Amino acid sequence: MSTIDFLLERFDAARADDAIVWRDTSTTYGALLEAIRCDASWLEQRLSRASVVSLEGDFSPAATAALLALIHEGHIVVPLAPTSAPRHAEFRDIAAVSHRLIVSNDGSIVLLPVDGAGRTHEFYERLRSETAAGLVLFTSGSTGAPKAAVHDWRRLLVKYQQRRHCYRTLAFLLFDHIGGVDTLFYSLSNTSCLVTVEDRWPDTICSAVAAHAVEVLPVSPSFVNLLLSNEAYRRHDLSSLRIVTYGAETMPEATLRRLVDALPGVRTIQKYGLTELGTLRSQSQDAGSVLVRVGGEGYELRVVDNMLEIRAASAMLGYLNAPSPFTEGGWFRTGDAVEQHGEYLRILGRKNDMITIGGEKFFPIEVESVIAEMPGVKDVMVQGEPNPLLGQVVVARVQLATPESALEFRVRMRAYCAGRLQRYQIPQRVLLVTESLANERFKKVRA
Repeated sequence: MSTIDFLLERFDAARADDAIVWRDTSTTYGALLEAIRCDASWLEQRLSRASVVSLEGDFSPAATAALLALIHEGHIVVPLAPTSAPRHAEFRDIAAVSHRLIVSNDGSIVLLPVDGAGRTHEFYERLRSETAAGLVLFTSGSTGAPKAAVHDWRRLLVKYQQRRHCYRTLAFLLFDHIGGVDTLFYSLSNTSCLVTVEDRWPDTICSAVAAHAVEVLPVSPSFVNLLLSNEAYRRHDLSSLRIVTYGAETMPEATLRRLVDALPGVRTIQKYGLTELGTLRSQSQDAGSVLVRVGGEGYELRVVDNMLEIRAASAMLGYLNAPSPFTEGGWFRTGDAVEQHGEYLRILGRKNDMITIGGEKFFPIEVESVIAEMPGVKDVMVQGEPNPLLGQVVVARVQLATPESALEFRVRMRAYCAGRLQRYQIPQRVLLVTESLANERFKKVRA
């Protein structure tokens, strides 16, 4: 029995319904089902059992069908999105890929062997011994080399067996990101329609929402900030939108309040997921609150020394290229610092991002949330930089909406922050920048 049989049965029952909108053209579940079966037969003739295959493409019907066919046939899949193309060779080498399955935007597929492949790993052998399909996802590598997390598809897909809401959803998060995987399988498991876009620019996103009656928009806080400053939401009809989910990084309260004001009546939900564990179910305390309750069936949470730890049924088997991050009891140390507010959490940020000045410790989001409130600030990123006397100093990189000299802004910023921040939290260095503060995944990288 295949891991995805429950999905194929649902596709068969919803043959006439739209599954994916790709380049403004709809593909039905019936057509997707036939493509999966065709690809599975094609792969069976060309690949040995449990091959390690990089799937290089986007959320097209062809790439989605290829992904499901690879899972159906029991292979180990390494999805690679176009945005990470400069690192594909590195990722293929770490994952010991034996074949590349390249899916073009026109739907054509090419299968190529990889020279020098053939290495294996204990986690691969474990999957093969259990006749289980696998998944390899890479962490962002923002603080070092990317780590390759190995998943068992059986564990990851359990939560999608329960039907939930059927919402037309936009595929914002990427094909090789745990959030993108979650978006795809949530949509498919509820036979919803997944709307794809050619790029993640605000006008492109808002145009797709308007054209295809999108109801759920998953984004990152950095994209929210860009959307608000760009004001694309004013130029398009977003009346179909019901929910905006956000995650991947901490959300400044000022940005969240602006989003709620800009999209009245739209529910906002903070999401929480990790490459190593999957995406947890979540519930924000209210629309404008950064407090969130996370967990759900299959997840246990605890806070140790203000750091979040999670034990999950969907946890990865481990890393291909790094030591196990699990405790003896199976708890995963997330590296995220949190504040507890009853049953809700406020996620402060990664432990590695913590700033220490003269023994005082705090997180960038505490400073960014204040500076983001200032008139004329489009975006801000704060980090600590080494200092021989204090240990670190606070550095702020700021994008402004209107021209202003660095000196004028520093004076205005210090006056604004006085009384709102501790003296040691106020940035000692301020750099006015014009380039984006987020990477191609619309996530701030503080390394």
